[in-house]
Amino acid sequence: MVTVILVLVGALNWGLVGLLNLNLVTTLLGGVPALEKLVYVLVGVSAVVLFVQHKADCKLCGK
Repeated sequence: MVTVILVLVGALNWGLVGLLNLNLVTTLLGGVPALEKLVYVLVGVSAVVLFVQHKADCKLCGK
């Protein structure tokens, strides 16, 4: 569940960057570079985990 939430946060952030030029992570974390980098790394790792586990979780792909 944590991986899904982090991937959704990443997707929402990139959507806002594309549409409004607003970086939600930077806005929420007040520009603390180390913390921002940690969030980006966690979002990336979560995306990889979801990608690897997709076939086991997907009803269409798991057949």
